[in-house]
Amino acid sequence: MKEIKVKILSIEDDESIQEVIQAYLEASDFQVFTAATGAEGLALFEQVQPQVAILDLNLPGMDGMEIAAKIRKQSDAYILMLTARGAELDRIAGLKIGADDYMVKPFSGRELVARIEALLRRRRTGPPVEPTRSTGINMVQTPHITIDLDSFEATAENQPIDLTTREFFILKLFMQHQNQVLSRDQIMNQIWGDNEHRSNRTVDVYVGQLRRKLEKATQLRPITTVRGIGYRFRDEA
Repeated sequence: MKEIKVKILSIEDDESIQEVIQAYLEASDFQVFTAATGAEGLALFEQVQPQVAILDLNLPGMDGMEIAAKIRKQSDAYILMLTARGAELDRIAGLKIGADDYMVKPFSGRELVARIEALLRRRRTGPPVEPTRSTGINMVQTPHITIDLDSFEATAENQPIDLTTREFFILKLFMQHQNQVLSRDQIMNQIWGDNEHRSNRTVDVYVGQLRRKLEKATQLRPITTVRGIGYRFRDEA
């Protein structure tokens, strides 16, 4: 009787890294499916129902955090996050969302196989675990906005604000430093980490997206630009 292979889905937009992942996993007798975007990956996940999903954190359009959250709502498949970033907040966020393990690029193909084999030795019991309800203790609040650090949810006047994981952490940083001017470099280092090289334009894009969402939700302008320096967050009654 032919042995049924373990199915693994790898969602990675870097073609060279995807080739390495596929080569090592297929050499270890896994059945590998690949996707380059979050939307493509989620559709393929529903189609093939893999036992393991490998997610690049920094994907175009829909990042790995969002994909992990969507997968965890429908499946107890093992999730391995793969990223170039080593920032602690990314690891914590990924694990809270439901990831089972975390690897930082560059990585060894042999280690990747060993990590997956270790995951498969773990026992899964019962259906996907629903996130625990917030106790209301681990929150940050300003007069019009509340963020829950347990559930990773943001609300304005008790109405949810649809934020990406990165936008959530930028908002958290702003709310914890209300009325202070934060430079683009400060935001970059806190959110992306010192080990990732990106331009300040990246900060501007994410802050711009966050600002539009907050203005729509609050009918206020809590984020203002300080010319030549960065941004200030002010949410007053």
